[in-house]
Amino acid sequence: MNVLIIGLGSIAKKHINALLSLSKDFKIFALRSSLDAEKFENVINIFDLDDESLTFNFAIISNPTHLHYHYIKLLSKKEIPLFIEKPAVHSLDKVDDLLLLVSQKKLITYVACNLRFHPCLLFLRKKLTYDKLRINEVNVYCGSYLPDWRPGKDFRKIYSANSAMGGGVHLDLFHELDYVTWLFGFPNSSHSIIRNVSSLAIDAADYANYILQYEAFTLSVVLNYYRRKPKREIEIVFENITLTVNL
Repeated sequence: MNVLIIGLGSIAKKHINALLSLSKDFKIFALRSSLDAEKFENVINIFDLDDESLTFNFAIISNPTHLHYHYIKLLSKKEIPLFIEKPAVHSLDKVDDLLLLVSQKKLITYVACNLRFHPCLLFLRKKLTYDKLRINEVNVYCGSYLPDWRPGKDFRKIYSANSAMGGGVHLDLFHELDYVTWLFGFPNSSHSIIRNVSSLAIDAADYANYILQYEAFTLSVVLNYYRRKPKREIEIVFENITLTVNL
């Protein structure tokens, strides 16, 4: 099975290890922009997607977020199934065109929102489905310290810190918005505050606060890049009990 990698960074290397742990029959290709690009074990560097001798069973898009749209469109036209790192795109501009193209080509696509597989969230989804508990309030929090994310690198130069590259806490920590809609459905209305005013002094948003209004309760999501002691949890205040899930 031939797999194409777009964006050979740290996330892509995790995907490569995962593929090889499943089967040694995967043949992994990486699209590179330079002829002298670094070579990696078990990865074949390629430089031209128009080489008709190459065919791919699926592609993994794991380059910086602001480049996703281009490659989703390009690979969709070639009818290559796609595994896309979250978030799928950094802007909703022309996204309807992309959805139409994927639909017309009848492509299999998947956005990597892996927290849906977390055992605590699976437990919570089951409990919400079967126990029919009355919810009064939901609070979601995800905060950590961006300079600790990639030790040895200048955090201000990575894509997370740069809005032009698709960075920003509202995009990087997209998992929270995904799993709350997976657990509770889409809200009736929403409001948000997205800012970059912390001591990190970066270009991209480092704080986001969402208020989601449901018929019977209100849900808040707070995200940030500047919390020294990481915290990631969801609290559900039911009528008679409160559940706190530490992620």
